[in-house]
Order: sequence, then structure tokens, then C-alpha cells
Amino acid sequence: MTRQEALLHSKIPGAETGIQVRHTLCDICTPQMHCGLDVYVKDGRVLKVEGNKNHPVNRGKLCTKGLCNRQYLYRPDRILTPLRRVGERGEGKFEPISWDEALEEISRRLLDIRAAHGADAVTFFSGYSKWYRPMFRRFAHVFGSQNYCTESSACFTSGLMAWQVATGLPAGMDLPRCDLFVGWGFSGYYSRYLQPAAVEENRKRGMKVIIIDPRTTPAQRLADLVLHPRPGTDGALALTIANELIQNGWIDRDYVARYVHGFEAYAAYAAGFNSSNVEALTGVPYEQAALAAKMMARAERMCISESSAPIGHHANGMQSYRAIMALLAITGSYDRPGGQLPAPHTYMEMPCGFETREEEFMNGRFPAGAPAAVGAERFPLWYECRREGQAMDLSRRILTGEPRPMKAVFSLGMNLRMFPGDGKLIEALKALDFFVDVDLFLTDTAKYADIVLPACTSMERGELKCYPGGYLWYTSPVVEPLGEAKSDADILTLLAQKMSLDDDLLKGGYDACSAYILQDLPVSIDTLRQSPTPVKLPDFAPPEAGKWLEKGLPTPTGKFELYSEVIAAHPEWGLDPLPTYTPPKSGGAEYPYTLSAGVRIPNALHSRLHDVPWARSLRPEPGAEISLEDAEKLGVEEGDRVRISTPWGSTVLKVLPTATVRAGEVYTYHGYRESDMNALLDPDALDPYSGFPAYRSAYCQMEKVVEA
Repeated sequence: MTRQEALLHSKIPGAETGIQVRHTLCDICTPQMHCGLDVYVKDGRVLKVEGNKNHPVNRGKLCTKGLCNRQYLYRPDRILTPLRRVGERGEGKFEPISWDEALEEISRRLLDIRAAHGADAVTFFSGYSKWYRPMFRRFAHVFGSQNYCTESSACFTSGLMAWQVATGLPAGMDLPRCDLFVGWGFSGYYSRYLQPAAVEENRKRGMKVIIIDPRTTPAQRLADLVLHPRPGTDGALALTIANELIQNGWIDRDYVARYVHGFEAYAAYAAGFNSSNVEALTGVPYEQAALAAKMMARAERMCISESSAPIGHHANGMQSYRAIMALLAITGSYDRPGGQLPAPHTYMEMPCGFETREEEFMNGRFPAGAPAAVGAERFPLWYECRREGQAMDLSRRILTGEPRPMKAVFSLGMNLRMFPGDGKLIEALKALDFFVDVDLFLTDTAKYADIVLPACTSMERGELKCYPGGYLWYTSPVVEPLGEAKSDADILTLLAQKMSLDDDLLKGGYDACSAYILQDLPVSIDTLRQSPTPVKLPDFAPPEAGKWLEKGLPTPTGKFELYSEVIAAHPEWGLDPLPTYTPPKSGGAEYPYTLSAGVRIPNALHSRLHDVPWARSLRPEPGAEISLEDAEKLGVEEGDRVRISTPWGSTVLKVLPTATVRAGEVYTYHGYRESDMNALLDPDALDPYSGFPAYRSAYCQMEKVVEA
């Protein structure tokens, strides 16, 4: 038996006999879920997992991903010791080394690079998980670099930025008091699996539902009206609906006069989207857009379930997001009961209804005098809103050395398959002087690293977690870490100590950092840790509708800005203060199909579960969903192979003809090693406002593959 096998299958010395049920959370998917787990443990090993019935989020339920936690924990390819590369980058040849050796080499190399080239020559990157991010951001700042980047460069943040420029605040739905729910890109049966039940429950009291999605999805069963815009045309549809509302006098003029800035310019622009062109622009018949407007006019209060993935993953994504949110402003549905309520973030970008010192902790050591973060010049609005690096510009920065050289990347969970044109990132990783990756598995990204460090799952460590509704929790490990794995936070602490970074909190560890963040709350870490489920804070009060509008929003005008004064103040950026619409790029006759790469499937998130047997069994092969019309034209049936080609590459996929897809569109899944869809995407097709990639409105050619 090898050392790896022995570590993977060993029992914990001194572990108790008999089965115990312990409690933690699942962090496989988005932090907005992180469902509670009951974990059955015997002799120091997990036997099974179930949903915790007392957890305020999932109440005993688990999705397909959560049910895979045991297999995820015990995957045979877990990294169980620190590794040093001995082969070529990408070859996957490593030798085990001790933690002392690993920490010594990482510390020495990073400090040497800082001494020779400046702290700006190092980028600190976070992928999944996200729980350690406040600590990691502070770590980068104390090191002296603004180059802290995350996978949120392509996830969530585009929508948050749209709210920032419009209202200065994130927002959330007041679904229990809503009359009309607009599910724009709503895919709750594939992700955020608890949302459809909440919509269903509110339908029983008479709430109406509009579902807007290019495809026919299970969410359509909830709908009173369904609209199918072509991918990347959401902004044009939103502007058409807005114009219909305005022209018919179906807006809240008193609300607009008091609380909305830039309405006249916005209305004049929206007038260009009307009955004469909406179907040509979006594929949605005018009559359907007009009916959506009429339903919005009839509703006393409306809320919109927006998502930064289907809406944001286009080169016009953030502007489309702004156009959709503008509908809330003109109907008087923002900061009103049953509408969208301002929801300041508490911790880890979750609105939980109480304040912490997270912002002070994360950015209290921001190196303002250091060179601006990677991507700041190319995506200035991103930098203005986020004050961190836009990782979609990382490859260009490494390969060109402009505006300054980039020599090293220290990453926690980097996944190259989330980058468009990821071959460019591979080229960049090969060009680095030094690359460290911390992960659970020897991923295709980790194979390019000089040092790989073994991380823990959520079942092998504790973490601070908050939930909406005033809940806070500090989980405990349910089993000991496998092999020599350590938590990401412990790794950062050990490095801070080894590098003698000038920060007692980082060197004091995760508990010291968490205690600082929570110091104003009437609860201690020990109290939170002792509870088997999240603790509801005694002073929690739900959001009070109307409060922010009356005191003034944190925007330059104090109002909901349809015309962004933040953008207007910087004409050199070349960005439009209004939520204008730019159509997706066309591939012309050579690439006539619209390619949407990375659609959601219920058994996977990115590529995290494709090597877990239970999850993989639900979708064993990568596939391409195409229309029945296109299947007939190509002469293919289900199970046949098609070649998908773009100017950046090609791949062969099993074809899945379906009536849920419109002719001329191709939908593919994300993260399969044997068919890497992101390798086919243009790495420079990025939203100039947010830097987000155009995953979902690319273009391609498609042809039948004749088996030999």
C-alpha cells in the first residue's frame, strides 16, 4: 500500500466506537446555500450524510451535490501531503515533501520576488471554497499587493456592481409580500434548489409569475407568462418592457420624481425599443413583451430574481443587469414592501441583518500606495467598485508584463477551466517564475504548480458562517483532516508566521480574525461553536422598507440612479452612464450558431463533481443540447456525435436534440476534462463594464461526426 493509500484509508487513532451524528455544513456550491448536514461518523470515518432538519436554510433537504459529500471527502485522488513538482509544468509529476519544506520554499520564493520586483509582482487568487476570503484578502494587502483576485471575477459580482452604480447597495427580494415574481434567468431546479418551493408557496396566495429564459426549463411550470429572448438580448427586452410601461403611463411618477435620477434621459433612450424592433432584436414577439409590461403595471409590488450567471455572462451583461433593475425603479418597487429591499452585506457578501467589522478587517490594511490591481486599467469601473484584481485580465498581464511584470501566483483553489480561452491561462501559468496551488485534489490546474498544498473539506475544519434572518454559526470538524491536509485559514496563518508579516491578527489565526470581525456582537465564538445549528442573534430586526429611500441612498445623488453619476464622472472610461444595449457579436455565415457554454446541470458546479461517481453517473458524458429542427438538418439523433468549432478550437460532443431549445442555439455543459468548452471561447470577449466573460453568447459551427 502506498503512503497516499495508507493516509486515505487510515482510521483516526483513539477514535470512539459506535455511530455519532455530528453537524456541519456543505460548502460544495454557492455560499448563499451552504446547507446544514447531519454527518454519521463511526471510528473517525464518515458513513453517510443527511440534511439537518433544524438548520434554518435547508430544513433537512439536500440537493444532488450535497448528497455526494461523503464521496467528495473520500475521493481516492485527494492530496494528502505537500507536493513539489519534479516534472515539466502540466505533466503532473510531483514528490511528497514535509510542511516545513513547503512553507520554507513558498516563504522564501515570494519574499525574494517581492524584494526583486515589488509586491505587485505577486497575485493572490481565490477559487472555491470562499470561506477564508476576508483573511486571504487581508493577507495579500499586508504582503503589499493589491493583486487579490477571485473566481467572482466571473461570478456574482457583475450583478453586485450593477446595484452599486444604481443604488450603492445590494438588494434582495421581499417574496412573501410580492404580487409579481419575475424569474429572469431563474433556474432553481438546477441551482439554488430551495427557491422553487418558495415561489410555489407564494403562488398559492395569488402571486403571479413571469419566467424569462432562452430555454424552456422546469421553472416554466410555475409561470403565468414565459418569455424566451435569444441569449444576450436581455437588455433589449428590459428596455422594451420599460418603454411600454412609460408610454402607457404605467409607471409610478411620484416615486420616480422623488427617488429616481436620470429618468428623462433613460426614457428617451428606451423609446428606441418598441413594437417595431423588439422581435428582431430579441426573438420575443411584441405582444408578449407588452403583456409582461401589463402584468407589471397591474402588480402592486414586483420583485425580480436576477442572477449574475445567465444575465452577467455576456459581453453586455452588466448593462443588461442595470436595464432589468431599472424596471424596479420606474414601477416604484425598490425599497418598498413586496419589492426589492436594500440588503447591506453582513459577512462574506451575505445580507444577514446585522453589522460586523468584516469590511474594516478586510480592507483596513489596503496598500493604497501600491500599483493598482491587475485589470484596473482595462476595467476601471470594476476597480472603482471592487478595489481588487479582475482575474480575467491575469493571463494578459502575465504574458505581456504590461503595465508591470507578474512573476508569481499564490492560489487557493484555482480552476483554469472557468477562464474563457483557458489555453491562454495555461500558457501564462507556464510562464510564471513561481506558482503555488492549494486544493483538495491534483486538478489540471494544480499540475502546473511548483508547490501543491493539501486542503480540507468543510467536514474536516470549522468556519464562521452567517445566514439571512440574523443567523450566525461557527462549525466544528466532524472528522479529523485526511492525511496531512490543513484548512486554508491555517495555511495562511502558518505562512504569515513564516514570512513574519506585520499583522498580529493573521499570525494569530482564524479564531483571532473571526473574533475581531464579531467583536461588536452579543455572542462569542465559543458560544457559536457549541451550538449544533446556526444561532439567531437576539437583537436581529428584519429590514424596514422605505428607510433607505427616505434617508438617501449611498449614491452621488442619494437616489436610484438610472443615469450613473459614478460613470459620468469618468468620460475617459468610454462607458455609458445609461443602461444602454449592445447586441452580442455574431459569427457570421462561418459560425452561424449561438453557443451558450456552461449551462447549469443539477449534479455539478464548475468541474468540482465530475470525478465523484454518484454525481458523474447522472450526466456521464458532456453533451450539446440542440433543437429538433437543427438535429433534422444535420441528420443526427440522440447519442450521435457532433463537432463544435469556433475560431479558438473544436471539440466533439454527444448530441442531445430537445424541444426545449430554439433553432440556431447550442447549449453545452461546463468543466468536463475531455471536452473543455471554455477552450473554445474568445479570451478577450469580456464585458467592458465588469470584465465578465461572454460564456453564454458566443458563436460556433456544428457538423455531424461520422464514426469510422
